[in-house]
Amino acid sequence: MQKERGKEYKPRTRHINADGSAKYTNRLFLETSPYLLQHAHNPVNWYPWGEEAFETAKKLNRPIFLSIGYSTCHWCHVMEEESFEDTEIAEYLNKNYVAIKVDREERPDIDAIYMTAVQLITGQGGWPMSMWLTSDKKPFYAATYLPPRDGDRGARIGFLSILKLLKERYETKKEEITSTSHEIVSYLQSYLKPDVSDVLPTYEIIDKAITTYKKRYDPTNGGVGTAPKFPSSLPIRLLLRFVHKTHDQEVLNMATHTLLKMSQGGMYDHVAGGFHRYSVDEKWIVPHFEKMLYDNALLAKAYIEAFQVTGNSEFKRVAEEILHYLDRDMTSSHGGLYSATDADSLTSDGHREEGYYFTWTIDELEKNLGKEKASRIIAIFGVTREGNFEGRNILHTPKPIDENMRALINESREVLYQERNKRSLPLRDEKILAAWNGLAISAYAKAAFVFNNDFYLEKAKKCAQFVLDTLYANGRLFRSYKDGKTKHNAYLEDYAFLIEGFLDLYEASGNSIWLQKALEFDTILLNHYEDRIHGGFFMTSSDHEALLVREKPHYDGAEPSGNSVQALNLLRLYEYTTNFDYRKRAEKTLQAFTKTLHSQPLALSEMLLAVDFYIDKPKEIIIVTPENKKDEAEGFLQELRKTYIPNSILIVVSEGKDLNDVATHIPLVRGKIAQDNKVTAYVCESGVCKLPTNDRVVFSKQLLEYGNGLVNGGS
Repeated sequence: MQKERGKEYKPRTRHINADGSAKYTNRLFLETSPYLLQHAHNPVNWYPWGEEAFETAKKLNRPIFLSIGYSTCHWCHVMEEESFEDTEIAEYLNKNYVAIKVDREERPDIDAIYMTAVQLITGQGGWPMSMWLTSDKKPFYAATYLPPRDGDRGARIGFLSILKLLKERYETKKEEITSTSHEIVSYLQSYLKPDVSDVLPTYEIIDKAITTYKKRYDPTNGGVGTAPKFPSSLPIRLLLRFVHKTHDQEVLNMATHTLLKMSQGGMYDHVAGGFHRYSVDEKWIVPHFEKMLYDNALLAKAYIEAFQVTGNSEFKRVAEEILHYLDRDMTSSHGGLYSATDADSLTSDGHREEGYYFTWTIDELEKNLGKEKASRIIAIFGVTREGNFEGRNILHTPKPIDENMRALINESREVLYQERNKRSLPLRDEKILAAWNGLAISAYAKAAFVFNNDFYLEKAKKCAQFVLDTLYANGRLFRSYKDGKTKHNAYLEDYAFLIEGFLDLYEASGNSIWLQKALEFDTILLNHYEDRIHGGFFMTSSDHEALLVREKPHYDGAEPSGNSVQALNLLRLYEYTTNFDYRKRAEKTLQAFTKTLHSQPLALSEMLLAVDFYIDKPKEIIIVTPENKKDEAEGFLQELRKTYIPNSILIVVSEGKDLNDVATHIPLVRGKIAQDNKVTAYVCESGVCKLPTNDRVVFSKQLLEYGNGLVNGGS
C-alpha cells in the first residue's frame, strides 16, 4: 500500500523494515490531513473519526481513547514519539481500546465539544487533547499531554498506567462511568449554547472591556499580563476603534506600544517576516516557533489599521513583510494559502528540536555575512556567544532601529533566508482551510486598498477564486482541501470569514461580483446555520453529523468566533443593501450573546467590533465617475486611504451600465451622478448625504466631519 505514494515517500516512524517501508500502517494512511498522516505508521491501530470506530467499540464493548491535535503542535509530536510510537503502549491500546485520531483544524466541531469537556474535568485545556469516551461518544475522563510512564518528566502517573486504571474502571464501575458521562454531557449542552437575552448591547460594554484592558495592560512590554503572551490577548483593532471615538491617548499608546514591542521581539521572524504563535516570556523574545496562517492574516490587518491611524511607517513595513512571507512561503501554485509551519525541525545531526531552523550562532552569521557586516548585525539583533535559546540566538531588536540599521537588515535578510533554507525545513501543513483563507483574502484586500497596491489585490482575487473553484460546489462550501480532495462540510467560521473577505475585496476592487458572493454565502448561513428562534448561528449546518451538542460559538480566542464576524457582516450587508432584514438578524445575533457580553466582555472582544458598528452611524461613501472612467476615482480614494474610518462602507461606480448593475444590490447609488462629467463623491449617513462634491479638499473635510476620522498622524 505504501508503494502508492511513490519511491520518494518516507514513512514518519522509527519502526522501519529493512527495505525502508514502515513496519506498521493503520487506517490513517488513507486520510489527507497532514496531522493524521503523521500517525499513519504508528503501531497504534488508529481510526479516523467515523461510525466504523464507534460501531467497533460497541461490538467489542471497549472504551474509546480519543486524541486530538494538529500537525504543527510541538507537544503532539512529543506524545507521539514517547507514547504512540511505543510498542508496549500501542499493544495495550490496541487490545483494550478503540483509538481515534482527530485533526482539530479539520474538525473544529469535535474539538470544541471535547476541549470544553477537558477544561471542565481538568481546569485547563490544550493540545494534544487526550479523552476517554464511552462508545456513544460521551466523555468520562480527560487530560492533555501525558508522559508515557510513571515518573517520566516528573509525573506521578503516566499514560500507560492511566490507560490501565480507566480500562479497569470502565469494566468494573459501569454505573459510575455512565453517571459521570451524563453529567459532563449535560454541562456541555448548557455551556455551548449561551443564554438568550431580549436586550441589545450598549456602549457601556465596550467601556467596561477597555477599563479591564487598561488594568491588565503591561506598560513595559505591551500586551496583557505576564507570560505566556498571545497577540490576540489585546484586541488592537478594538482599541483603535475606541480611540477613534474618544481620542484616548492612553489606549492609543497601549495599541501602538504593543504592536511595536511584538515586532521588535523574537516572536517576529526578522529574516522572513511573519509572526510565530506566541511568546513564552513576557518580553515577546522567546516564541513558540510554529507559524499559523490565521495569526498572520489577523495581525496584518491590525498593523494596517495602526498605520492608517498613526502614519507610522513601521506598521506598514511589518504588514508588508507579513504579506510577503505569506506569498513566498505559504501560498500554493493555485493561489490558496497553506495552514501552518511546524515549531520543530531537524538539527545538522538529525535530531528534532524546536526552533533550530529559526535560530543562529555568531559563527553562522559571520560565515554568511562576513565578519564586518556580521558584527553590526550581531549588535542590532542582540546576538551573544552563549545565546538566548538553548545555546543559539533568537533574533530580536532590543534597541531602536535607525534608517542605516534598517538598510543593513534589509541587505542581510535575503542572504540569511537563503542560508536558513539549506537547513531541514520545518514541516508545512499544506491543507488549505476555507476559513483561514477568508482571513488572508481580507488581509490582502485591506492592504491592497490602504497601500494602493495592485499586487495585493491580485493575491486576494486569486485566493478568492481558488476557494470558489475548489471548495465550493453545488451551492455548498467545504472546509478543507488537500491532495486534490475536498473534505468536510464547512463550518460557520468558513462562511463568515469568507463573507468578510469578499466584502473587503469588493471595497478594494470595486467589482460587485464579490458583494454578490457575500450575499450568496450569507443566504446559505440563513438557511442552514442560523438559529432563527433565539438568534445567532450554530457552528454546524442543519444537515451536519449529529454530535453530543450543536454548538453556538461564543468565544473569541486566537481566532474570532464565527458569530462575532458574522454579526458585523450582517451590519455591513444592511448598510450596502438597506434591506432591514440584515439589521434585524444582526440585532438578534447580538441579543443572543448580550448576557455573555455583559458578564465577560473580554471573551467576545471581536464581537465588540460589531457592537461598535451597530451603535455608531456608519458612513456610506459613494464615488461616482463618468462612464467607463473608474480609474479617475483614484484622487478621491487617496484621501480615503489615509483616513481611518472603521465603521463605513465604500462604493465606487461609473455612470451607465455599471451604476445600473450595482443599483440592483445597492439602492444607495440610484440617482447619484458624476456632476459636470467629473468624479463626484457623496458622504452619507443613514442615506442622508452631504452636498456632493468633485473637490478632493472638500471631500477630505466631509470625511472628517461625518467620519470624525483619524488621518495619518492625527488623533
